[in-house]
Amino acid sequence: MEDMATNNGLGPGSGVGLGATIRAWRERLSPSAVGLPSGRSRRATGLRREELAERAGVSVDYVVRLEQGRSTAPSAQVVASLARALQLAAVEREHLYRMAGLVPPNDEPIPDHLPSGVYRVLNRLGDVAVAVFAADWQLLWWNPGWAALLGDPSDKPPEERNFARERFPIGSGDDVRDVRIASWPVLVRNGDASDLAIVSDLRRATGRFPHDVRLAELIRQLTAGNATFARLWASGTVGAHREDRKTVVHPEAGPVDVDCDVLTDGDSDLKIVILTAAPGSSDEARLRRTMTGDGVGVSVASL
Repeated sequence: MEDMATNNGLGPGSGVGLGATIRAWRERLSPSAVGLPSGRSRRATGLRREELAERAGVSVDYVVRLEQGRSTAPSAQVVASLARALQLAAVEREHLYRMAGLVPPNDEPIPDHLPSGVYRVLNRLGDVAVAVFAADWQLLWWNPGWAALLGDPSDKPPEERNFARERFPIGSGDDVRDVRIASWPVLVRNGDASDLAIVSDLRRATGRFPHDVRLAELIRQLTAGNATFARLWASGTVGAHREDRKTVVHPEAGPVDVDCDVLTDGDSDLKIVILTAAPGSSDEARLRRTMTGDGVGVSVASL
């Protein structure tokens, strides 16, 4: 069987594949940089394969197979070890993860700001209900259409504007802590599938932002305080939230069926949630009827 890297033009002979890149980084790293003598008897310009293997905790044979393109899918643990052994800069480490077909871990906290380009696009969407959530489903921004359809979230404390906290309330019986982003009922067509999607999406976020304190605390609280979340979390499912339909029970316009589309903004994992109704339908007419308020887009970071 031919090597996949060869088929896509990134084989060992191309000079730009995973194996060639690892070799280039190995050969540029001087022995003295890792505490080895750099005597005249050395023929290698950088580290030897044996030296890289020892520092990365892998076999020499595996390093050979990687560099020759015979192994193209190292695990995240191996990639992390290679990055440390090769003393890669942050941007090089990210590149190594991506070449291995992995999402690089992020040492930074979850971003809570909207890039200017995203903000400009959102403000050009017109009469559409739109909100932006962080990777941990913390509500960051919403437009007037969102506030008109679901109620103005600025009435709630910023720490309670979290979609996962809304779907998985903490406590039981009379002690349940009821967190609501929407001001009136929002019905989901398939609650079980939606719950699983949210949990698996949060697990994916822990892979993207493994050192984020806010995300870790959210997972801890939901796991300890909500039995459904704890059960789904234990399943280990990883995925992204993609919900299709909701019914918003608006106090004036009545029930409004909307399509829910979730777009993700690159490495920041911002979730852009767009609610629309079928063109020409009675739901679209009711949706337009709701958009007479004066809600304004608000960023949590500015509160």
